[in-house]
Amino acid sequence: MSTTTWNIDPTHSEVGFKVRHLMISNVKGNFGKYTASLSTEGDDLTTAQINFEAEVASINTNNEQRDGHLKSGDFFDAEQFPHIKFSGSEVVKKDEHNYTVKGNLEIRSIAKPVELNVISSGIAKDPWGQSKIAFEISGKINRSEYGLTWNAPLEAGGVLLSDEIHLNAEVQFVKA
Repeated sequence: MSTTTWNIDPTHSEVGFKVRHLMISNVKGNFGKYTASLSTEGDDLTTAQINFEAEVASINTNNEQRDGHLKSGDFFDAEQFPHIKFSGSEVVKKDEHNYTVKGNLEIRSIAKPVELNVISSGIAKDPWGQSKIAFEISGKINRSEYGLTWNAPLEAGGVLLSDEIHLNAEVQFVKA
């Protein structure tokens, strides 16, 4: 069987996250610049080799001051570590549309294994004859395991930011 390459369609994709703030609400953000590709044997997703890379400087939480802080050495240190990377090579099919993807997530040059939940919406052709595939992706990581340890204590107890980060993405790929 031949290898199929799928490239992300950034105009129909979104890569985001959320973190608990003040322990009472969530702050959401996303990355505006990223690349991703899948290589599969035919259309068999369980054979996928996955590569993803986001530009840290493209982080957006709809607050310029907060985005600047996130790009600083207190968090991602975008100058020294300009990219977040994920490479996945183990895909387990749970049922017709649900998969688990295991791989390594690298932030600040620290790579850790992660497991992501993936829902495939299937393959369709667009009006121009291009084959597309879409996924909903979710998972969570502990930010301090990647050297993202900045925090502030709250007067009433607790801390400003949770260590747990929820990852979420809605992505569409086009067959090369």
